[in-house]
Amino acid sequence: MWTRREFLGRTGAAIAGMSATSLGGAGSPARAADDPEAWRFLARYQDCIDRGLQWLAKAQARDGHWEAMHGNYPVAMTGLAGLALLCEGSTPTQGRYSRNIEDAVEWLLSRVQPNGLIANLQNQEERHRYMYGHGYAITFLSQVFGEGGDPRRREHLRRALERAIEFTARAQTRLGGWGYVSAADSSDFDEGSVTVTQLQALRAARDAGIPVPKETIDKAKDYLRKSTQVVRHDPDPRKREAGVIYSLRHGGGNVRPPLTAAGIACMFSAGEYENELAIQWLNYCMRNIPIDRTGRDSFGHWEYTHFYYAQVLYVLGEDRHAKMRPDLAEIERRDPSQRVLLKWSRYREVVFDFLKSRQSANGSWGYGGVGPVFTTALHLIILQLDKAALPIFQR
Repeated sequence: MWTRREFLGRTGAAIAGMSATSLGGAGSPARAADDPEAWRFLARYQDCIDRGLQWLAKAQARDGHWEAMHGNYPVAMTGLAGLALLCEGSTPTQGRYSRNIEDAVEWLLSRVQPNGLIANLQNQEERHRYMYGHGYAITFLSQVFGEGGDPRRREHLRRALERAIEFTARAQTRLGGWGYVSAADSSDFDEGSVTVTQLQALRAARDAGIPVPKETIDKAKDYLRKSTQVVRHDPDPRKREAGVIYSLRHGGGNVRPPLTAAGIACMFSAGEYENELAIQWLNYCMRNIPIDRTGRDSFGHWEYTHFYYAQVLYVLGEDRHAKMRPDLAEIERRDPSQRVLLKWSRYREVVFDFLKSRQSANGSWGYGGVGPVFTTALHLIILQLDKAALPIFQR
C-alpha cells in the first residue's frame, strides 16, 4: 500500500494521454493507480467529477466549514467534503483545492474541545449526534497528517488527533460500540452506523502513525461480530448470509444492508479480507443491495450504502472475491450477468452512469435526507476511488 506522499511523485495522466489539468487542476500533480484502464474510465466521468468538485468548493463557508440542510452537522460535513477534495489529488499545500482543504483543517482544529472531542457544540443537531462528526473529522485529519509538511503544523495535528483518539476510546460503550454521543452521555447506548464510523476513523489514524489502543479496536470488532445475525444458513460457513443489526444493546430487529456494507468496508480497512464474517456479510449484500441504473433502494440511505459498498467492491477489484469464495468463479462462468455484483469494473459501469444521470445542472447531487453537501461529497468519493489518492481508500 502506498502512502499519500508517495503519490505526489506519480503521474498517471501520461498513461492515458491526458493532461494534469484535466485530472487535478492547473499546477497540481496528477495521481492514480498505475492502471491504464482506470485512467480511461476516469476520463469518461471527469467532467461530472469536476463540476461536482467545483460546486462543493463554492458551497464552503468563508470560515472553512460545510454544513447540511438548515446549517446542521457542520463537523461531519466538513470532514466528508474535505475527504472528497483530497480524493481529487489536492493537498493542503498543492493543487486546485489546496486553499479549501487548508481552511477546512483550520476550522476543524478550532473545534477541538478540551476533552479531545471534535465538535461544534453550538449546533443543536450536532450536539445530539456529535460522534458522527468526530469520526469523519478524525478520518479527514488523519489523511492530511500523512502529508507531513511544516513541523509545527504537523505537531499541532498530531496532538489534536491523539486527544481525539483518547476521547473516542473513552466514549466506547461497554459492549464495544458507540452511540450518537459518548457512552457517558447516552446511558451506554450503541448504534451500528456510528460504530463503523469510529472504527474506520481509528484505522485511518493508526495507519497515519497515531497511537490507537488495540483493545479499543478489538472491542469494536467483537461488537460487530455480536451484532451479526445469520439470515441464510449453509453447512459451509463461507456460503452463509449474515447482516448487521441496528443496535446490540437495544436490539435492532432485521439486519440492515447499509450497516452490513459498512461493516465489510471496516474489515477491509483493517486488511482482513479472509475474515469469515466479512465473507458472510458480502454474501448478504450481494443479494440485498441492488446494482442497476435505476438506483433502486428499498431500505433507504442509498448514498450512505453505496459510499461503503463502493469501497468494498473497489478493494475486491476483479478477482479477490473469487479468492474469498472460489465457488463464485464457477457461478460467474455459468451466469456472466452475476459479474455486476462481484467485480469493480462492472459495478462502476452501472453505478457511475446512474450517478452521472442524477447530477444537477449546478454540479451537485441534491437527493437524500441530509442535503446536497452530504450526497455530493459521498458521490465524489465513489467516483474518484480509482485515483487511489488516500491511504484509507486504497486497495
